[in-house]
Amino acid sequence: MRHKERLAAWCLGSAAVMGCADVSAAAMPATMEDMWKIIQQQQKEIEALKAKSAENDHLKEEVKQLKQAEQARPATPVAAAAPGAPEKTKSAKSDSDRKTDILASEVEKLKSALVIPESREYKSQYGFGPAASQVYRVNRGLSIGGYGEAFYTNYTDHKDGKSDSADLQRAVLYAGYKFNDWIILNNEIEFEHATTGEGDEEKGEVSVEFSQLDFLLHKNANIRAGLMLVPMGFINEIHEPTTFHGNRRPDVEQYIIPSTWREMGAGLFGEIVPGLQYRMYAMNGLNASKYESIGIREGRQGGSQAIAENWAFTGRVDYTPNFAPGLLIGASAFVGDAGQGKLYDGQKANVLTQLYEGHLQWHYKGLEFRALGAYGKVGDAGLVSAANGEVVGKDNYGWYTEVAYDVMPLLWKDSTQYLAPFFRYEKYDTLASVPAGYADDGSYDRWIYQAGLTYKPIPNISVKADYRNINSKSGTQPSELNLGVGFIY
Repeated sequence: MRHKERLAAWCLGSAAVMGCADVSAAAMPATMEDMWKIIQQQQKEIEALKAKSAENDHLKEEVKQLKQAEQARPATPVAAAAPGAPEKTKSAKSDSDRKTDILASEVEKLKSALVIPESREYKSQYGFGPAASQVYRVNRGLSIGGYGEAFYTNYTDHKDGKSDSADLQRAVLYAGYKFNDWIILNNEIEFEHATTGEGDEEKGEVSVEFSQLDFLLHKNANIRAGLMLVPMGFINEIHEPTTFHGNRRPDVEQYIIPSTWREMGAGLFGEIVPGLQYRMYAMNGLNASKYESIGIREGRQGGSQAIAENWAFTGRVDYTPNFAPGLLIGASAFVGDAGQGKLYDGQKANVLTQLYEGHLQWHYKGLEFRALGAYGKVGDAGLVSAANGEVVGKDNYGWYTEVAYDVMPLLWKDSTQYLAPFFRYEKYDTLASVPAGYADDGSYDRWIYQAGLTYKPIPNISVKADYRNINSKSGTQPSELNLGVGFIY
């Protein structure tokens, strides 16, 4: 028999076995390519049936074991009824009831496995931290994750009126939902400082850190819309405590890049070529009426009835070359008017706010290195300063470098645990230049030396200790000793 005829016979035979086609009605494909497509499709169906059969066999085995356990259990004796009393219904269940309970239990197990799998893979995807990325890896339906961090701070000298503190800094819940293979909802709900008050509303707050829909269309171009994280720096998008050293996030990524920073908007993300990823969004602009000497941080609107008279644009690119495993190089920008149609000192201001950032990260064996630099500029800073009642910088900048090394393999060769001493140096100035007629006292021109240890008994948990020595041109700030724990799930 010729090759083409053998293929036709195999295809028709397979169709008959699987019940996918009527052999008598089957027509010979016109070309070998059509025949090959038919064979590939049938092979997929065969594999799907095999998987389904294996799942059913596993379910049957569990049901069988449950039945055996139920039958081996001694029957509960029924107490004799008192003379003249009505006969009570027997407490023992019938075989039919027991079977129903067993099957219901198995169905519930299968539902739970779809939502919370027994084992998880923790890795970052689409600009999110490992725990926040879980929803992208479920088959369908609900995904639950989260993180938390708590630490104790002791001000070692020059307390300047500050008290030592112990704080549950954050407890976060990720709740995502995968509608199908290409539409995904991802949410982060954050509880800060353990409570919203009990009479003191300043103690803490509950916030939606992000809530967005992703439409996964193509690896080169996907759509994202909703309350989204601004894609700048290391910390703003990936801020789970197991992903950075030190109990407190770097100051540069709080006051120059105002993490955690999120706004309403929509945009695109994807991979241009292998190793080169991008994110670009249009978002509501900042609100300059909240700018302060410490920076633009309070100008964030966070999706809470955000004023959207002015819009901003942000974008980011990251490159992870194949020739240098563990290396990441990237840059990002945010540009938009923050005036929001308001009058500043009686005038309409063009508060064009610009922020540019570059970053580099390298992991090589036990070595970890990070470097980040950021520069910002605020238009009409003089008008904003007059309206806000305090000096707002025309220019601001900040940078830091950080190095760490996992020494656990040197101490315990076969250990899967992690122990890394680290050192970080930061320098930033939120009032690098000020408007005419305003003075800078140097209190926001700061540099920080920080050293500490990060220990991970398992990848999901970090135990941290660090010391921060904080200085400014106006004088030494209180130094800190921080002890804390963090986790993801």
